[in-house]
Amino acid sequence: MSSFVSRLLASPRTVYGFVLLSCVALLGTGLFMEHVVGLYPCPLCMVQRIFYVAVGIVALVGLLHGSRGIINKLNALILAIFASGGAAVAARQVWLQSLPPGEAPSCGADFDYIVGNFPILKAVETLWQGSGECAEIQWQFLGLSIAGWSFVWFSFFVILALYQLFKRFSSKTVA
Repeated sequence: MSSFVSRLLASPRTVYGFVLLSCVALLGTGLFMEHVVGLYPCPLCMVQRIFYVAVGIVALVGLLHGSRGIINKLNALILAIFASGGAAVAARQVWLQSLPPGEAPSCGADFDYIVGNFPILKAVETLWQGSGECAEIQWQFLGLSIAGWSFVWFSFFVILALYQLFKRFSSKTVA
């Protein structure tokens, strides 16, 4: 296990490649759960998907660029910001899921309606508040809901991005 971690952290490209593959796998799992299993995503789940796409795009740029200098630091900072945003949305959903049944917000409009019909600031506010369907736990694995696992993954991406931001890579390392 230690050799896997040391190989993963050996160069910026391996870190970005791992993050990119993880985002693709997580998005694929979400689509499988939606279209095959029948778990329709709530508005906060859709926002988390947007953050996974954003993190994946930043990781793709880092993977293709392969920089070890200031561009890598900037890329890592952007990745940390997007991953932190995703973690915040996932944490909000976990909090909603922990509320007693009577205290959860009532069900509201779905994601497409909110984004298509509300002004941008009102849409962001409405999405952040979540709805009753966001408080519903539809699936669990090892005691964590989908939102709980999403929080774990986003937090892991933040840690990897901060590692990229503060680690000095030697120019001898090849990935």
